[in-house]
Amino acid sequence: MAIFASLALLLFGTATFPNAMDLLGVIRPVWWLPVVVLGSLGSVSMSVFLYTFPDGRFVPRWTFWVALAGIVWQTLEYLLPGWTSSVWPARVGVLVWSVFLTVVVFAQAYRYRRVSNVVQRQQTKWVVAGISAALLVLLGTMLALIVFDPAPTSPRSLAVLLIGNAIYYLAMLLIPFSIGVAILRYRLWNIDLIINRTLVYGALSVGVVGLYVLVVGGVGLMLQIRGNLLVSILAAGLVAVLFQPVRERLQRAVNHLMYGKRDDPYAVLSHLGQRLESTLAPDEVLPAVTLTVQEALKLPYAEIQLKHKEGFDTAAAAGSPAADSLRLPLVYRGEMVGRLILGTRAGEESFSPEEGRLLEDLAHQIGVAAHATLLTNEAIRLSADLQRSRGRLVTAQEEERRRLRRDLHDGLGPQLAGLTMTAEAARDVISTDPELAEELLGDLMERAQDAVSDVRSLVYALRPPALDALGLLGALRAHADHHNTGGVRVYVESPEELPPLPAAVELAAYRIVFEAVNNAERHADARHCSVDVALDGKAGTLCVEITDDGRGLGEDPSTGVGLSSMRERAAELGGSFEIGAGPSGGTRVRACLPCGPEDGTGDNPPESKAEE
Repeated sequence: MAIFASLALLLFGTATFPNAMDLLGVIRPVWWLPVVVLGSLGSVSMSVFLYTFPDGRFVPRWTFWVALAGIVWQTLEYLLPGWTSSVWPARVGVLVWSVFLTVVVFAQAYRYRRVSNVVQRQQTKWVVAGISAALLVLLGTMLALIVFDPAPTSPRSLAVLLIGNAIYYLAMLLIPFSIGVAILRYRLWNIDLIINRTLVYGALSVGVVGLYVLVVGGVGLMLQIRGNLLVSILAAGLVAVLFQPVRERLQRAVNHLMYGKRDDPYAVLSHLGQRLESTLAPDEVLPAVTLTVQEALKLPYAEIQLKHKEGFDTAAAAGSPAADSLRLPLVYRGEMVGRLILGTRAGEESFSPEEGRLLEDLAHQIGVAAHATLLTNEAIRLSADLQRSRGRLVTAQEEERRRLRRDLHDGLGPQLAGLTMTAEAARDVISTDPELAEELLGDLMERAQDAVSDVRSLVYALRPPALDALGLLGALRAHADHHNTGGVRVYVESPEELPPLPAAVELAAYRIVFEAVNNAERHADARHCSVDVALDGKAGTLCVEITDDGRGLGEDPSTGVGLSSMRERAAELGGSFEIGAGPSGGTRVRACLPCGPEDGTGDNPPESKAEE
């Protein structure tokens, strides 16, 4: 199609459109037949071009027969001038040309709406716009010449004719101009290689001829000799010596213009290294790398995606997405950290082997930057999680302080005040009414015992005394024995003893077991519940697993204050929490809590530190 379009434009622009070659047939009758044949070929080829642009196919297929009829009509008009006027009236010819042009407009409109893809539509817009503008200017100029043309004998006749023809011919330049825009901007007909070689050898030809003329003319002028064979041989030898180096330099320059720095891998890697070494903010590294790759290789699109647990997320992109793309994995120390997506240039189905090797080298370099970005993002996420954890800890502390203040102010405070008043009343009546004093003292003792119980409740809410007295395993067994006296049967499976654990881990494990067993008894109607305590010395974690034979989880197991409390206790220590169905029905709760170094031990802080 590219060759056919070139032939149509060449013949139409020289042998057909200006009608200048007709003079050759008049002056030299022997040239009449070649002139007519060339003119008819130009007219016919341009008509077929309008029907088949841009892919060389007739769409719809029936337009082929209309184009064939038009070819026959135009050929007869060139070979047999005036035959239409002798057979049919002149208006018949106007009607035939109107039908041909109408079918051309319909074919292009149909192709645009039903057949063309996005790129072909952009190509068609430019070319059809150029042809339409040229035809409108031509028609307008012809009407203006008919309406405003003075008499042939008028002095203004020649000026009007020259101006009208100048506009007439300049308008026709819109056709090759629009085709040129479609070729260069939207890669019409995929003629990049032709453009590349044309630029190289066109510039090389101009340079060779210029060098030859310069040497021959310059040496001849200096030596005052002309037509000397030695000078010509010297110029030819100089051209032969410089031909290959100049061609290579021109080829590299044109390749750089069209394809970027793909022929100079070192320059691309060096430029990328400079970008990576520059003082960029962490969130600007990958966008800078993506833009560097896209600009250095003249690619329509470049994208870097980072790998996460859920899949791949776009970290940076440059350009517009292309239909065809190459996906390269980004690997760091044998682990895939992301992928590089590169869109192929318009008109190219894939990358060359040289480009493939360059892109692999680039992928290795980008993999390091992608890994660093992942680490930075992870650090930012952990920092945010730490900040949220600190906020939750502060909130929990303040809530605990508020609870203690409320309990002391509303409960224990009035009790102690009442004890004081009762003691004062007993003191006042002890000498006058010993019986009343004894009664008051008895009441005072009962209320003092209630106050002691309230104090113990407050202390137990802070940390169960059983943990300090019996340790974690003893406290769990005591809690199981308490349940075994009435409700669900609780079995504790654990090692004989555990090494010293951090106080926070003991409390979290005890509270999680306490809550899970209560849920099994109150909400799941379980009859048996097993508590499995295990210590993973290598991982440095304490795992507690509670399994019951109750009715299992509801529709939404994530709701509930108790479950949220267990999950938060595990998360505060950096552990994990899972809840699901048991192996034989019921519910299974598992929490793993980090408890110190690899040997599984964790020393409690010294007393002074704890007080601080």
